[in-house]
Amino acid sequence: MIDYKQLWQSVLVEIELGVSKANFTTWFKDTKIVKEDGGVIVLSVPNAFVKEWLLERYHNTILKSLRALESSVHSVEYVVNKEESRRREERSTINHLGMSELPIPEITVNKDDNLNPRYTFETFVIGPFNELAHAAAQAVIKNPGALYNPLFIYGSTGHGKTHLMQAIGNHIKKTSPSKKVYYMTSERFCQDCMNALQFQKMTSFKEKYRKYDVLIMDDVQFFTDKQKFQEELFHLFNSLYDNNKQIILSSDKNPHFIAGLEERLKSRFSAGMVIDIPPPDEESRIAIITKKATNQGINLSQEVVDYLAHTVNGNIRDLEGTLNTLIMHSQLKNKEVSLADVRNFVKTNAKPKRTVAVKDIVKIVSDFYSIEEDSIYEKTRRKEVIRPRQIIMYLLREDFNISYPSIGQKLGGRDHTTVIHSCEKVKNDLKEDLSLSQEIGQIRNLLIV
Repeated sequence: MIDYKQLWQSVLVEIELGVSKANFTTWFKDTKIVKEDGGVIVLSVPNAFVKEWLLERYHNTILKSLRALESSVHSVEYVVNKEESRRREERSTINHLGMSELPIPEITVNKDDNLNPRYTFETFVIGPFNELAHAAAQAVIKNPGALYNPLFIYGSTGHGKTHLMQAIGNHIKKTSPSKKVYYMTSERFCQDCMNALQFQKMTSFKEKYRKYDVLIMDDVQFFTDKQKFQEELFHLFNSLYDNNKQIILSSDKNPHFIAGLEERLKSRFSAGMVIDIPPPDEESRIAIITKKATNQGINLSQEVVDYLAHTVNGNIRDLEGTLNTLIMHSQLKNKEVSLADVRNFVKTNAKPKRTVAVKDIVKIVSDFYSIEEDSIYEKTRRKEVIRPRQIIMYLLREDFNISYPSIGQKLGGRDHTTVIHSCEKVKNDLKEDLSLSQEIGQIRNLLIV
């Protein structure tokens, strides 16, 4: 018998370590496990706004934490505690705040295709950081299955990959109702495959996924070292591709650098169009904040928008989280968001900028190129080690302004002239080698996650 209270308290302790105090209090207060049925945890939340936010922003974290503590858990569902919601409404009336709750409509994900109707091209903010990915998406919706098939979008979490992918699906579903569109995570695919194997229903499993005209799969890095599931994905990919069905995939990195992924899958994933969505630049962050505020019927002064865009340097989800919390606080106090309020909030609640140590960069680059960390420090001249080591030196110099002698000292006691040569070589190679530029761009993305 699962002790619901103890299980959820353990999950909350873990989650609290990874989020700000304000976000933890805002989104996890008055939540509790109310039921467990066949591995499905039912989580009670105080209102529809919190339900949507947890589902969109913290679902994977919650599920991962639950599974680590209770291996029988395989999914989480969220229900609104109507009694708690009613009490909050009464308190709101008693306090005479004179305003409605945040204008967040009830969002229902279509169970037939898993598409969230909120993710459309109309709500997608286009900026210099994602305009190429948006252009590729527009090309796909004009002729699904023909141009850019597969479309592979990669980038760190919170850069808008899921929004763009589902916008494609929602558009095709709207303009071509006869086409069967389906969105899923790679984890869901693996879970379905596992169940089919367990209950000897592989034929039904294969038929289910081969019937779609547009298959959208998120987070394919989850297939790392899962050979059986990779094999099923390989055959599914071939079946869809050979029948001119559109395939759209996402990952946190370029398919060529997903460790533990079979070469034949890497080759197929790269056969169409591979697009990177880097972190949003400041101009794009301004546009995102402005549009999100407008969509919620909130007017922010330009100085507030500019300050948020300049100081909240994280991903789009970080921006949305900060903005929504500020809006909630301003409505509770029945006053507009002032610059002073924003300064105070960011100072006390915003996630601090990460300080990257040399060992962190060595680890990230070593993992990226699938080599041992220790080899970076050794006096080896192996080809597979030389390039990653040179890139580390280049990043330490260009991005962190560390002196040449210090870099040499930290990377195995090398002479500063060796470091200078390595940095210059990378600089020169970048002028000619597009793949190297993409690799370094992806590594930089990993450094700021």
